[in-house]
Amino acid sequence: MSTKKDKYSLKDKNYMKLAIKLAKARIGLTGENPSVGCVIVKNDQIIAIGQTGFNGRPHAETNAINSSFQNLIGSKIYITLEPCNHYGKTPPCTDKIINSGIGEVFYSIDDIDNKVKGKSLKILRDKNIKVRKGLLKNEAKDLYNSYAINRNLKLPFVTAKIALSKNNLLYSEKVKRITSQFSDKLSHYLRYKNDALMISSNTLNIDNPKLNCRLKGYENFSPKRIILDKYLDIDLNTYIFKSAKKNNTIIFHNSLNYPKISILKKKGIYLIKSKLNIKKKFDLKIILKKLYSLGVRNLLVEGGDKITKEMLKKRLINHFYLFKSLKNIPKTKKNVIFTSSDILNKNYKINSFISSKLAKDKITIYKR
Repeated sequence: MSTKKDKYSLKDKNYMKLAIKLAKARIGLTGENPSVGCVIVKNDQIIAIGQTGFNGRPHAETNAINSSFQNLIGSKIYITLEPCNHYGKTPPCTDKIINSGIGEVFYSIDDIDNKVKGKSLKILRDKNIKVRKGLLKNEAKDLYNSYAINRNLKLPFVTAKIALSKNNLLYSEKVKRITSQFSDKLSHYLRYKNDALMISSNTLNIDNPKLNCRLKGYENFSPKRIILDKYLDIDLNTYIFKSAKKNNTIIFHNSLNYPKISILKKKGIYLIKSKLNIKKKFDLKIILKKLYSLGVRNLLVEGGDKITKEMLKKRLINHFYLFKSLKNIPKTKKNVIFTSSDILNKNYKINSFISSKLAKDKITIYKR
């Protein structure tokens, strides 16, 4: 029985695997643009690599081409996403490829942007550049889940996390840390990979969190802080208020407390008055749409039980990280119990587990 011959060589696949790794490393860090990885090869040697720049520019192809010290005539370029072909805030990558002398282009995925989709192939072939698309497309497609949510739904890609004890407590006044240091570092990695982080004022006032990334060397990638605070209950002694400055803190509210509004504005906090529904709650989808309009493309939610339950019910979370300690913690009068397990298991499916000798917790990742 004959089998269909694979049209791509092992070398082609390995070069694209590297491009995928480069793209994966920048997910969540490229602003409004998708994260793209790029590898340039000549005479079976890698001569340049590129990734989408932080906040989205320059594009990966431009970074790779500009980083090469060799003549690119006759070389091959491997790109995870169809190169752009229109003028935006930067010139088209197709022009950059054509002018560089690159002779062959491989890319994995067609861009979903209608300004780009399918047009690059014709533009490049009209310039006698060989184009082959679809290389490792199954491996590359997960790179663009957030990009698809952003472009198709005009919403941020939402990741949420909850840490709880073996006996399902989110909070106990007798215990400061529920999960292990490994889980704590993973939480900070999630902060690094998202451009904004959202909590409620209740969580803010109880925990007095810093909401920054404290991984060594990545402190400058701390996310913008988003606070849901209906009645402007924020404690002015909290770290978030004291460290607020222009462009790093947004508060959604529905308050007429003008003296406090004045204090918060003077601190540089961006206040957005948002309507409440008949249950006196924020419409979280409206909140997400507003955040999208403000440029938030990847949002991490570290709320308590109430906000998590509401978002799980409405399926507004795309990825959910459940950190569960292997230890019980003592119950007190001020316990907070995680009550969303049934909703989580009903509306989401388990995607993977993270296990490590260092973890000392059970970490489960759910997908919508």
